[in-house]
Amino acid sequence: MNNKNTFSILAIVFAGVSLLFLPILFGPAALVMGILAMVKQERYRVLALVLSIVLPLIGFIMGLVFTAALFSM
Repeated sequence: MNNKNTFSILAIVFAGVSLLFLPILFGPAALVMGILAMVKQERYRVLALVLSIVLPLIGFIMGLVFTAALFSM
């Protein structure tokens, strides 16, 4: 087992960033990091992979809702 959690931490950070900023860019980056964490058997691999899927989707939905609200005025 690998003691370093670099890919897991990067996946979690990218997923968190994708919640508010550019989910189209940070979401796939988080997903790739989450997959790499799974391959490397890192400690937080499952959390990283789940967050890298869920948070960008929420970011997309928030962006759609915000855009619809902005242009419906």
